[in-house]
Amino acid sequence: MSAAPEASPSPSRPAFWRNFGRFLGNAALESLDGGKLFYIWMFCLTAIFLVGANAWAVQVRDGMALSNMSDHVSWGLYIANFTFLVGLAAGGVMMVIPAYLYHDEEMHDIVIIGELLAIAAIIMSLMFVICDLGRPDRFWHLLPPFGRLHFPVSMLSWDVIVLNGYLFINAYICAYLLYMRYLGQTPDPRWYVPFVFLSIVWAISIHTVTAFLYCGLGGRPFWNTALLAPRFLASAFVSGPAFIVLAIQVIRQAVGRHFGDGPIRTLVNIMRITILVNLLMVVSEVFTEFYTGGAHTSAARYLYFGLHGHDELVWWIWSSITLVAVAAVLMLLPSVFTKHWILNTACILAFIGIWIEKGMGLIIPGFVPSTLHEIVEYRPSAIEWKITAGIWALGLIIYTLFIKIAAGIVLNRTKLHAIPDEPPASESSPAPLPTL
Repeated sequence: MSAAPEASPSPSRPAFWRNFGRFLGNAALESLDGGKLFYIWMFCLTAIFLVGANAWAVQVRDGMALSNMSDHVSWGLYIANFTFLVGLAAGGVMMVIPAYLYHDEEMHDIVIIGELLAIAAIIMSLMFVICDLGRPDRFWHLLPPFGRLHFPVSMLSWDVIVLNGYLFINAYICAYLLYMRYLGQTPDPRWYVPFVFLSIVWAISIHTVTAFLYCGLGGRPFWNTALLAPRFLASAFVSGPAFIVLAIQVIRQAVGRHFGDGPIRTLVNIMRITILVNLLMVVSEVFTEFYTGGAHTSAARYLYFGLHGHDELVWWIWSSITLVAVAAVLMLLPSVFTKHWILNTACILAFIGIWIEKGMGLIIPGFVPSTLHEIVEYRPSAIEWKITAGIWALGLIIYTLFIKIAAGIVLNRTKLHAIPDEPPASESSPAPLPTL
């Protein structure tokens, strides 16, 4: 890694905290300031979120019987979204790898976009878990010393630790770099570079632990495959970059800043490889399930072709395979770099296809047939869809506000006008962009 620039002297501790308070206030003002399209976008997201919040309140009041989950299918749409969002969070931080390990200077400008995406995705994933609890007031049973986390025996306890740890790591990195930029100072590598590399390892761990949570359940043979964790990581390297490419397109139009074609080309090249690897793993699992046969293939037969007249998930999984396959073909076209509509279409198809594959195509068939060989199908209820839409809307609200704050600071719209202990940074020569 290239030598980092020498850090600027820091203000005294009282000045630091006074400026930090002003930083939070100015960031809040920047996040709420925008044009007509911004307010229309936020109004629509807020309306969807309120519908979802009302649906969740009704679910808490009347119980989980309002969902279509049952004793046979105890994980449904909520855990499906949780699984996908954990991968989205992991894929967002993977942009650190080309920026640091391969010294890609152009990638430094957009890594903060991935870090902020990871924060929003983890918040959404935790919200889906809370909704799936049914009684969120019982969450305290997981918190020592009030309850028992069952660490390290329970894989669920590992999942709780890595998800919350990942959230705090990324929140610290983003807050530190943006605050240093706000002060007009060069970030001290000692205070963020170790956490950047820790976030890479942690990103892999959150999706690996989530995969182990499923494949460690011996009574669910559909998940008992050694390819589950590699499939999770491969799909995360598709969904994360796909979302970031789409976000870059929107940010370019909103802030008028051109990030350059280099980062987008790097992201597309990553997706070109990983989407093919993901499809290869799907084909490998399908071959193993159907060629070898046996009683344990009933869940796979139900998923792909239906079983005993029950075929609720067939159209889900074949839609996913079709969308991902079309996205792979589009990404392999040379014109994907010159025609934005091809690039954006490929990213949207890949994002939706991976969402289906890691949700309805993975979680639900693990419960059908049941351990008693009964077939109880599951179709999400209206209230589950409303809550899901509400959480996604809230996540997009959080991500939009984060991006506005980061853009305001990076473009010098949000800056400190006076630091009591040292002169402000010159407007003619702003501090270098934080290199995350």
